[in-house]
Amino acid sequence: MPHHRDRRAGTNSRDATQAGSAPGGKSFPLLANLYLHWFEKQFYRSDGPGSWAKAKLVRYADDFVVLARYQSRRLIDWIEGLLEGRFRLTVNRQKTSIVKLHQPGESLTFLGFTLRYDRDRFGRNRRYLNVTPSAKALARARERVRELTDRKRNFVPIPQVIAEMNRFLKGWGGYFRHGYPREAFDKLNWYVTERLRHHLKRRSQRRYRAPEGRTFYAHLVHDLGLRLL
Repeated sequence: MPHHRDRRAGTNSRDATQAGSAPGGKSFPLLANLYLHWFEKQFYRSDGPGSWAKAKLVRYADDFVVLARYQSRRLIDWIEGLLEGRFRLTVNRQKTSIVKLHQPGESLTFLGFTLRYDRDRFGRNRRYLNVTPSAKALARARERVRELTDRKRNFVPIPQVIAEMNRFLKGWGGYFRHGYPREAFDKLNWYVTERLRHHLKRRSQRRYRAPEGRTFYAHLVHDLGLRLL
């Protein structure tokens, strides 16, 4: 039987509950998605928490988050009862938590994004929901950049290396453009330029230099066509 991997909940004006995948073969994501399709149908029935708890279900493939103003015992029992009872899934309670987003230091990570309430950027007496790429998403992005600039790829023509980097940055930036990603984008941009700097310098015994009067950054962007985030 497939496992239920994770369920998390957060509160500000709403709480959230996340569920995910578990060990299994190649068919498991499809099977889990089928289970969650019927879970969602039950969720929004007239006698489900979509009605009596005013809860919202956000799901993608085999992951989901339940948003509710309050995490009641009734809501938790309904979710666990349906998953473990009718669907015969196993809830992994070690990876299950309730996150109260309105409390300082609390955050929810879902589909590569981290959501948390931060102080107003302009010093006003309010907080805003900050949505940024998660630390794990940034780590995976850096790993991909390392792969594209690995010393084993020194034989790859420079225009091809730049084109592959541009394709990666365009896709990654397009996915994470929601919310407030600027700080994460700047960190990744810096990492990309540093990796490319080292990559170009070690491709030949002759020291690689930017054209006279150009910074290395300007050389990458204006001469080689690097398109940063």
